[in-house]
Amino acid sequence: MSHRDHRLRDDFTAQFGAVPDAEALAPGRVNLIGEHVDYNGGRCLPMAISQSTYAAVRLRSDTTVTIRSRQQADAWTGDVTRLGPGDATGWVAYAAGVVWAMRERGLDVPGLDVLVDGQVPLGAGLSSSAALECSVALALNAALGRPDSPDVRRALIEDCIRAERDVAGAPTGGMDQTVSMLGRAGHALLLDCATGRTTDVPWQPEAAGLALLVIDTRAAHALADGGYADRRATCESAAALLGVSFLAEVTDPEAALTRLAGDPVRQRRARHVFTELQRVDAAVTDLAAADFSAFGRLLTASHASLRDDFEVSCAELDVTVEACLAAGALGARMTGGGFGGSAIALLREADVDDAVAACTEAFDIRGWRAPRCLPAIAAGGARVLG
Repeated sequence: MSHRDHRLRDDFTAQFGAVPDAEALAPGRVNLIGEHVDYNGGRCLPMAISQSTYAAVRLRSDTTVTIRSRQQADAWTGDVTRLGPGDATGWVAYAAGVVWAMRERGLDVPGLDVLVDGQVPLGAGLSSSAALECSVALALNAALGRPDSPDVRRALIEDCIRAERDVAGAPTGGMDQTVSMLGRAGHALLLDCATGRTTDVPWQPEAAGLALLVIDTRAAHALADGGYADRRATCESAAALLGVSFLAEVTDPEAALTRLAGDPVRQRRARHVFTELQRVDAAVTDLAAADFSAFGRLLTASHASLRDDFEVSCAELDVTVEACLAAGALGARMTGGGFGGSAIALLREADVDDAVAACTEAFDIRGWRAPRCLPAIAAGGARVLG
């Protein structure tokens, strides 16, 4: 058990007067490519990262739910029989929503005490919310004495998605929860969001002398805000006009774009989805051939599409991508939902320090707070501790 694991258990015991029944961690994620295609029924290529959220759970003999965080001073208290949309707000909604969703699925969940320790940077587009949900779900599943299997994890993924959509109010597509639960060290996860099928794709740029750098612009975003929901609604309306359930079902993108020509906004949004799906397929091919130069070009093309067609980038993300490319990156793009958050850059290991310095200088010139840079290593998915 690591020092952090011991600290979580010790803090839980100090705050609740008893040791937890179970503890778990779940990682954040970086999406290598395939942005805003999950809710369009497409394919994306995320990977779990080493930055994780930890959760400790203890079942109670009454119906009280108490949720605490090592990052917050105040506790939240509710009743397990009354959990649901509107009962909890802020970060607590993600944790309480998981408990609600598991009960909605028919699990006999009593009152419980929860302590979380979030080590995924907040607002950075690295899916701190999914890490929180999945850590609580897996710890609660273990506390209930239920088995841990691929089928159980897929059910927990659905619980976490319901928590985020229905309780936290963020209309996400499920990619984040899936890779947080199912990620494998040294691999990205190709996820077909229409079928739920997943395939491990080797991701070890270190073997080629390369590194993936995450640059948190500190331009905070919130997916529960209107921009994300607007993009999703626009895509859904475009799909309806084209007579399909999801844009990924379109078999002739050029003809579809011609049909959408009367609505330039819908046309741009759809064009991003169509071209991004092509980039995901090309990325899998490039990685199978260890062609990181070609893969890097796909990253940069993805950013241009997200900036120009999907319009979810921002000045901080654009400046970051430009600075990394000028510092020698093979490719760079924004990652996550957009409107702030993080960018990623694929760099030769020898160029990482230059890229960090270039980003820092570019932000300083503009009077922005210095970005936070961290390496991204493909880590394993959620696991029970102890």
